[in-house]
Amino acid sequence: MGGKRAVRPDSRNREIDGLVVRLPVYYSQFRNYVALTKPRIISLLLITALGGMFLAAKGVPDWTLILIVLGGGALASGGANALNHFMDRDIDEQMVRTSKRPLARGAIKPLNAMMFGIALNIVAFILLLTYANLLSALLTLGATLFYVFIYTGLLKRTTPQNIVIGGAAGAIPPLVGWAAVTESLALPAFYLFSVIFLWTPPHFWALALMLREDYAKVEIPMLPVVAGIDKTKKQILFYTLLVVAATILFFTTGALSAVYLSIAVVLGVGFIYFAWRLLREPGIEGAKPMYLYSLAYLGLLFLVIILDSVLPF
Repeated sequence: MGGKRAVRPDSRNREIDGLVVRLPVYYSQFRNYVALTKPRIISLLLITALGGMFLAAKGVPDWTLILIVLGGGALASGGANALNHFMDRDIDEQMVRTSKRPLARGAIKPLNAMMFGIALNIVAFILLLTYANLLSALLTLGATLFYVFIYTGLLKRTTPQNIVIGGAAGAIPPLVGWAAVTESLALPAFYLFSVIFLWTPPHFWALALMLREDYAKVEIPMLPVVAGIDKTKKQILFYTLLVVAATILFFTTGALSAVYLSIAVVLGVGFIYFAWRLLREPGIEGAKPMYLYSLAYLGLLFLVIILDSVLPF
């Protein structure tokens, strides 16, 4: 009686200097829709698309085209991720890692999420078709369709090789970047694809090791659940060796300089070290360092590709 009524904190409230500030409902919903797109995943995909563009241009591509590819790529990737949320909402509700996603906690209606994902991909296709070219638009659309229907809809719940095959979707952005510049595809572009394709299993399996109980609970046959920890760690090392070998073989195409080769070797040695450390240590103690290094590895590798394309080495 007579005191101030406490304001229940929720997704629309923020505390600033001890005062609870109630934010507009539309701000909260905006954040929910942004969360559907998985922005952190998008950023890495865009770096790989840039690598394809710079390598194809052998320098700095047209800045307008860069913005078009980045914008179209972000929209398409965000839309694909929103559709992934829509299709996986049943298991997201049960997994600790994903239980706070917008659909899992009922912040967005499933139909709205589906329409949002479709709309983003339509806009992305029109943008790339109009201001880049047909090939880049089709590749982008193909990546979304593969991710949504092949990986999420088919492979993820049926085979432990889901991420091996499904990783092809995440390997398409550099092809899009190359196609946007040249209106064609060539051997260096496919090397970029292969690097990401081979990088995906050790990267994701390191994460899956940490989440194996979550995946087991919802009966998703990720490799650590089906094959066990030890076999997964051996597969991580095997694919790590493959991706490092691919980055070195990439040099034989003549598209990059010896500077790229030397840095790729150094980064690759680090990648192998973390995979070997994971294998030798008991349990999954090395899984998180391996996962974090894999993120840094791919980002740095494509940054080197971009710089090698621009600087006169």
